[in-house]
Amino acid sequence: MTTATERQQLRQRLREQRASLPAAQRIAAAQGLLQQLQQLPELTVDERIGGYFAVNGELSLHLLVAQCWRQGKAFHLPVAGPRRQLRFARYDAASAVQPSRYGIPEPVVAETELVMPAALELVLVPLLGFDRRGHRLGYGGGYYDSSFAFLQQRERPDQPLLVGVGYSFQEVDALAPESWDVKLDLIATERELIDCSVAV
Repeated sequence: MTTATERQQLRQRLREQRASLPAAQRIAAAQGLLQQLQQLPELTVDERIGGYFAVNGELSLHLLVAQCWRQGKAFHLPVAGPRRQLRFARYDAASAVQPSRYGIPEPVVAETELVMPAALELVLVPLLGFDRRGHRLGYGGGYYDSSFAFLQQRERPDQPLLVGVGYSFQEVDALAPESWDVKLDLIATERELIDCSVAV
């Protein structure tokens, strides 16, 4: 897949497929996802975790969020800012949220409480499609690629670890990456945890 038109067609197909999932399958997938994520050693030791508020049929993180709260970990949600930059706000059971201009719930916090992406240790990234080499098909806004561009340095920083999250049917054979695309370290589905560094 090389053209913008092909990417848009793939986005549309995957959106429709995801939207058609019955509720029972979504619930089972969320449970399967938690089992896969629990294989991550980082989930045990990392204290500053970033995730997302599932919308439009995205694979839900609600079970993981509840686990993080029980363990006293700081769970953060993205807040969209200018110049396609994300910062993150701590999210807990008492957090007030409001929809962003994209309709995605964001925590309502003071500017001074926002956390930069580089301060997180583990980030769970939503997606529309992925391949086993860690290439992600996002929504076309460029927010994640722009916000985590620092990970493309010659010597990639140790953190945060980027874990793409999606249903197993969102896997495609191969995505042709753009120069600005930031690779994922791992991908978690309801069925498996894929290490993109060893994927063929």
